[in-house]
Amino acid sequence: MDSTRLQQNLTSVNMKKGDIIALKVTDYAFEGKGIAKITREATDKKYVVFVDGAYPGDKVKAELRRIKKSYSESKAIEILEPSEDRVEARCKYFGICGGCKQQDLKYEIQLKYKEEQVKDVFERIGGLRDFKILPIVPSEKIFYYRNKMEFSFADKRWLFPDEINNKDEIKDQSFALGLHIPRMFDKVLDINECYLQSEESTRILNFTRDFFKPKNTTIYSTKTHEGYLRNLVIKQSHHTDDLMVNLVTSKLDEQLFGKYTKELLEFEPKITTVVNNINEKKAQVAIGDFEQVFHGNGVIFDKIGQFLFRISPNSFFQTNSIQAENLYQTALDFAGFSGDEIVYDLYSGAGTISIFVSPHVKEVYAFESVEDAVKDAHTNVVLNEITNVHFVLADLNKSFLPVLTEKSIPKPDVLISDPPRAGMNPKTINDVIELSPKNIVYVSCNPATQARDIKLLSEAGYKLIKIRPVDMFPHTYHIENVALLIKE
Repeated sequence: MDSTRLQQNLTSVNMKKGDIIALKVTDYAFEGKGIAKITREATDKKYVVFVDGAYPGDKVKAELRRIKKSYSESKAIEILEPSEDRVEARCKYFGICGGCKQQDLKYEIQLKYKEEQVKDVFERIGGLRDFKILPIVPSEKIFYYRNKMEFSFADKRWLFPDEINNKDEIKDQSFALGLHIPRMFDKVLDINECYLQSEESTRILNFTRDFFKPKNTTIYSTKTHEGYLRNLVIKQSHHTDDLMVNLVTSKLDEQLFGKYTKELLEFEPKITTVVNNINEKKAQVAIGDFEQVFHGNGVIFDKIGQFLFRISPNSFFQTNSIQAENLYQTALDFAGFSGDEIVYDLYSGAGTISIFVSPHVKEVYAFESVEDAVKDAHTNVVLNEITNVHFVLADLNKSFLPVLTEKSIPKPDVLISDPPRAGMNPKTINDVIELSPKNIVYVSCNPATQARDIKLLSEAGYKLIKIRPVDMFPHTYHIENVALLIKE
């Protein structure tokens, strides 16, 4: 079926939700959706159909899920003719688990699309022009690159289509340990392998299931606020031999957990610490109200560049340790420090960027609103014997200028910002504009909000000089990006 015929089929029907149509995919959109364009009847205007699960070059059958005046959203249900850029996905759960949406796409093509999408976001959303985009930094590892995996327990297992068709033969529906299906919060895909972290991680996952399931151990439910098991979090360093198992439960059961720890260590001797995080809240987060260490010292250590960092059960650390060094090095290169600068690091977390740039500047003032992160940051500067980094607890959802006056902190020459996905708070942006640093290095995990913020900064006299994407998460549509702005 050629593309002309496909378009004729589409323009001759009144499309509605649930229709299955044939499409030729020609482009790729941000957040990993194929784009098909068709010509409306009696007009030359193109109508866009976004196709989840399709790549440029594919001819697919797609089911319409959402129809709007100027576009529709659909999902590919059959590949009629595959793109030459497709490969066989390695994981048997691909297409069901929402983790690796691009595992069936050549890695070099993943990088190409990510780079194009970042450029498109800056030009289309940011309305920015005349900036340089440097080549994307690829990930050294495209499998086994994560240092942290968070698995969930559930008393409702996600069922495969063949199971649903044979309801009489369904077994073990009430115990699952794995990953949540996208947009399904009450069901978990019970998995026995994952290529994101490590082989040790997979073994620990399967041991944990095999330990608790035969004992009929209860699983926590947010509806009843009862049950014991909540999450399994595995943290593993890439530059040391540290390996943490953190089991999140709703209450403390020393006898059961002690037995789990003993048998777990016999099964996997590489484990260096075992922690029981107790989460008594209804919120489904893998962070406890308190913790008890059953083996080791309750923390692990990992390196970024020459620096060592302490990672506690609840602390944030860049998920791809190896690629984090490339991300921070890109930020350092963009900053172009001479050695005499006063630097601000906004949203500094546990101080990883502050510490990484510290040998190249005079002083770093790191601002963070999460108190536990600031405590970890203080530990990390002591660990690395650094004296020119100063951590400041400040709410970056409102103006932080009063804190500068209160603590007599000098104004910055260079400002580094690495905010969460939502981007910088408008009040923080106003503070940055008032402080008027010569250079701004903006690190972001969401190019869309980054471009939005940079547009505001450009309207206040900053010029975007260059950007560089860094691929921290192969096989996903997520991308980090570093931008340099200079005060005109």
